[in-house]
Parts: sequence; C-alpha cells; structure tokens
Amino acid sequence: MSPNQPQAPTLSVEPSASPADLQSVFTGLRAYNVAEIGDPQEQAVNVFLRDGAGTIVGGLVGHIKWKWLYVAKLWVSEPYRGGGSGSRLMASAEAFAREHGATDAYLDTFGYQARPFYEKIGYHLFGTLEGFPPGSRQYFLTKSLRASR
Repeated sequence: MSPNQPQAPTLSVEPSASPADLQSVFTGLRAYNVAEIGDPQEQAVNVFLRDGAGTIVGGLVGHIKWKWLYVAKLWVSEPYRGGGSGSRLMASAEAFAREHGATDAYLDTFGYQARPFYEKIGYHLFGTLEGFPPGSRQYFLTKSLRASR
C-alpha cells in the first residue's frame, strides 16, 4: 500500500447504531444530494383533527421536499371515519403545500388500507410492490397539485 492511499475501511452491521452515527449518514447523503440537485427546501407538514377536549382524533404527518408533498402518515380514529375527516386532512395538507410552492404530491399505502380513498380524492397509482407486507401489497400514488386549466 502506498503512503498516500487510505487504509481500507472496516464494515460493521449495527442494528442499535448511535444517533450520532446515523446522523453521519444523513448528513453525508444530504450534502451529496444538495450538490447534485440543490437544496430540497424541506418543510414539515402536520395537520391534526382534535375533538372538543383537544384530543387528537386524526392527523396527517408529511413534508415538502423539492416541491413535492409526501404524505407519510394519515390516521383517523374509528368514530370519525367516513364523515369527511380524512378528506379534510388531505385537502388542508395539499392547500398548505401549494401555498409553500409544492406542485405535486405522493404517498404510499398498503393493500388493507386506503387506496380507494386516495383514488377518490384524485390520486393515481404509479407503482405496486407485491408481497409487501407478506400476503399483501404496497401501493404508490401521486397527484398533481397544479391548478386545473
């Protein structure tokens, strides 16, 4: 080995990695991505539905990156399902995203979850992962947030 050549790295599998070690990977990848395609201008999108006592009975958690809204989680408590709560949460998140420059949205859902709901509010299937989770499938959907012409 020449004196200018770095030593070969060691490899380790660490299911309980430290937050600092995980952050090293996130920071390295973010720096690479920013150098290649620019700052994602990431912004959190959190919308909550609360009952009269202020208890959360539904919510949407997501973010905007590179002008795309990603809906990571959507949940509505059983007593509030079917009455438009999910639609209200989605519409609020989409409106917030548009106001902050988002042009499109995407999400994923499992076969036993809410694909028909998302399609009803304008999302379109663009991919399916068969057998994930076992015995089911994961669907990937998208929607344009641009104003209709």
